[in-house]
Amino acid sequence: MFNARTRFWTGVAITGSLWLAMLLFGGLGWDQDEALRLILYAGDNRVLARNADLLTDFGSWRILVPITIVAAVYLAFTRRIRAALLLFTVFGGRLLVELMKVIVDRDRPGVDQHLEAVHSVSFPSGHAANAMITYVAIALLVPVRQRNRAIAVGLGFAAALQVGWSRVALGVHWPSDVIGGWAFGLLWVMVCMRLASARPDAEASTGAR
Repeated sequence: MFNARTRFWTGVAITGSLWLAMLLFGGLGWDQDEALRLILYAGDNRVLARNADLLTDFGSWRILVPITIVAAVYLAFTRRIRAALLLFTVFGGRLLVELMKVIVDRDRPGVDQHLEAVHSVSFPSGHAANAMITYVAIALLVPVRQRNRAIAVGLGFAAALQVGWSRVALGVHWPSDVIGGWAFGLLWVMVCMRLASARPDAEASTGAR
């Protein structure tokens, strides 16, 4: 059975390799990226486009920043170290995502296929990366009963996956941008949790209700 350190480094290797592969091979000119993009693209399907437009809001700063602040304020009264860790993880991750965008400078898919107005470059998807960072970090750091921790993390993953899909459906990202964003987001959360030694523990019954 793998111990915690082995699981951590295995996770780092997998997410780091996935991020690197999406960085090196993704974007214009990669046939698999284009083929998957066309499959997921909402196009003229108004119902699909409307659903994607709704889901993409859950990866915008208008939702992610307020819920991070609310969670941090709550933690400040119960687990101050976790409040600081949450703020560092979320806002540090957002900064790194923006730096990557500037450095990589990947073009988005053609403007004529965008179902949403965008003005930044493509890799990684900020919505996908920031949603993964925010929802998973909150799920790991906000006190809940230990048996409910996996459910909380699973819901965080599900939310991030839906946000990422919406970016491709709206035609504003390559699938590799989204996969790279998910991989980076998860990698960053794992590193932050590891460095801070902030492993979720069993909460007292009165504090986890």
